[in-house]
Amino acid sequence: MKAKIVVVGSSNTDMILKLDRIPKPGETVLGGEFITAAGGKGANQATAAAKAGGAVTFIARVGHDMFGDQAVAGFIESGINVDHVQRDKSPSGVALIFVGKDGENSIAVGGGANGKLSPADIKKAKTTFATAHAVIMQLETPLETVQAAAELADAKGAIVILNPAPAQKLPDSLLKKISILTPNETEAELLTGIRVIDDASCSKAADALLRKGIKTVIITLGSRGSYVATSKSKQLVPGFKVKPVDTTAAGDTFNGALAVALAEGKPMRDAVRFANAAGAISVTRMGAQPSAPKRAEIEKLLAGQKPTSAGNATSRRIRPSTNGSARKKSPVAKKV
Repeated sequence: MKAKIVVVGSSNTDMILKLDRIPKPGETVLGGEFITAAGGKGANQATAAAKAGGAVTFIARVGHDMFGDQAVAGFIESGINVDHVQRDKSPSGVALIFVGKDGENSIAVGGGANGKLSPADIKKAKTTFATAHAVIMQLETPLETVQAAAELADAKGAIVILNPAPAQKLPDSLLKKISILTPNETEAELLTGIRVIDDASCSKAADALLRKGIKTVIITLGSRGSYVATSKSKQLVPGFKVKPVDTTAAGDTFNGALAVALAEGKPMRDAVRFANAAGAISVTRMGAQPSAPKRAEIEKLLAGQKPTSAGNATSRRIRPSTNGSARKKSPVAKKV
């Protein structure tokens, strides 16, 4: 039986321009290849979870426009349940993305219908939460909606994963409902005031977040892997060596794959390694949802390539990244 995953979040159409380098403020850079692709952090995570083997229900809002039509068609093609994808009078969300030849990116988002996703939409989907093994959320929809989803998911006993991106301050009342928080270095710094540059500062930032009531903190570190912290243990789960092409949805792919692995009952380290592999594959491809790997691809990388590093030394410096990381009714799922 497939793990049941609910994703609450955004859907955008990504408009991507490939350039030799990302323009500086006030600068115009000519040339580049233009691509459109399905995106939005919520939709990316839903697609990644579905491709990784989960039975996914997506709760979102899109416009009554061409972009909305294309988005819903794409969700259905990926095997995602769209019963709770509402159509709105507002335009569908869009993201404008510059991608440099080194794989780094710069993104601006026009939220559109994403801003209309409401706590009432969460309430309408309460029966879906009742059977979910894991629920994933991000911050491209109203915070009150994220709060409502976290409270309902926690009450139903699901694993509650919050990817705190785009970065913003979060109330303790929300953080107390979170099973797993998955910030990158930048997001961890904004939430704690601690600059994350090595394992020692990773540990300090994680401790600050754990004190707010979060059960597990996973700080994603790009190619270096993921730093996993609980009240009882801390460890670096190494990443994989790949040649990056576009890092746009690496964090989203990580979160979708992580939810599936945990909902299936994998131990935390194995689940994070599974998610690291999915994220690594995604950066070798252009686009957000198109870059998410299928489960067989993830398992192939896990079987065929060793991690880039190991250990828990406290003084190694961290290279900045752009990564945005069960229960009853399933014999394989467990609460973490």
